Amino acid sequence: MPAPAAVPPPAPPAPNAAAAPDFVTVSKLMNDAIAARTVPGGVVAIGHGGNVDFQQAYGLRKLAGESGLDGSPAPAEPMTEDTIFDIASLTKPLATATAVMQLYEQGKVVFDDPVQTYLPDFNTGNDPQRAMVTVRMLLTHTSGEPEDVRLDDPWGLGGADKREGIFRALTMPLQSEPGEVFNYADINFILLGALIEKVTGEPEDVYVQQNVFAPLGMEETRYLPPAKACGPHVLRGAAIGWAPAPLGGMSGDCPAGTWSTSLLSRIAPTTHDDESRNDPGKNPDFDFLLRGVVFDPSTRRMGGVAGHAGVFSTVHDVSIYAQALLDRLAGRPSKFPLKQATLELMTTPEQPGHTAGQIEAANNAAQEAIAKTPNTYDPLLAPHYPAIRGQNLRGFGWDIDTAYSGTRGMIFPIGSFGHTGFTGTSLWMDPRSDTYVVLLTSAIDPREDPPIAYLRGDVATAAALALR
Repeated sequence: MPAPAAVPPPAPPAPNAAAAPDFVTVSKLMNDAIAARTVPGGVVAIGHGGNVDFQQAYGLRKLAGESGLDGSPAPAEPMTEDTIFDIASLTKPLATATAVMQLYEQGKVVFDDPVQTYLPDFNTGNDPQRAMVTVRMLLTHTSGEPEDVRLDDPWGLGGADKREGIFRALTMPLQSEPGEVFNYADINFILLGALIEKVTGEPEDVYVQQNVFAPLGMEETRYLPPAKACGPHVLRGAAIGWAPAPLGGMSGDCPAGTWSTSLLSRIAPTTHDDESRNDPGKNPDFDFLLRGVVFDPSTRRMGGVAGHAGVFSTVHDVSIYAQALLDRLAGRPSKFPLKQATLELMTTPEQPGHTAGQIEAANNAAQEAIAKTPNTYDPLLAPHYPAIRGQNLRGFGWDIDTAYSGTRGMIFPIGSFGHTGFTGTSLWMDPRSDTYVVLLTSAIDPREDPPIAYLRGDVATAAALALR
């Protein structure tokens, strides 16, 4: 009999075949942060080349002993990938700036128009300095506005008062000459939210739901104004709380324009309400755990809807936004509700006085600093942000290279862009490598600067290294 044919050995892998990315360092960073009590838990998503390469939940959504939905101490709740987060200032680019760019496309807003063109109450006294403040300056935080409206009295705590919040934003004195200084300020986006409402004739939550989130398929992203809650709940001043369902359960679906309080069980709480702590009797929600209630004090007092904060979302929905944005920038098919040219304006330097070559110069400075930096995650040894002191690069709503750019980490180039939220959320995107990194946590200490800032940058660096 003839000898059996030899079985050929398996073919060696192609020399250029890249191994699957290993995100073990990302997991270690998250688990170490949880062990150090930097965060109770979080969810990370990393997208690359049109795919979600990594998505994982870590730790706890709610700590043991903290109030459950009924207000009494309850066991810990594990973090899940479908947890809903208060995304805080990610509201600025995802909702407000995107909406303003739509109005620009429609010819309804001009970037270098004075703000008073759209909001006449911004300058009732015909102050020549206020007359210089433009829409561009609001979008790039160069307006001269202070950081926030006055919160040293109990306005809006006994019941939401949006009109008062807008009035305070419209009338706060400028701190610096318009267009001269970069100063990240919530007031800029409170005013942009008011501008959207004035131009469209719709509340901002309604406009962005219909024109930004719905077209993208972001089904679990929305503002949660207590006044539009549907289902069992109680109101405590400007906040909402859980209440048991009636016997027999609820009847019917929630009508359009409302949100179901059944979502409360999936929302990550942030912290205890400490507004008016010098006179707690003026805040009906004092010391209650904020869950399904926006953390940002001025947004809460304004009824949960403002241009600078108030949106709640999931890692899945933020990833949808990021991928659609990268696809539109690259000229690929995309549902992103802006044209490619408009999005290029949104994501490149647009602050007053911006010049060609600023990104290249900043990148060169950053690379020189990184080359001199030891291979360490020690933030004290990392290059400073921005790469060139005094040169703060901002797009229309997006951060590019400022003191807030630590989220970029040490690998993604300047020219990538993103944003953070005070509650412990962040999104960073790099068009050149077609990559995004989403980190959603609920890490708040209103008294201190939490070390979540370092975790964001370390996760971005680890993600970039894993993706080579």
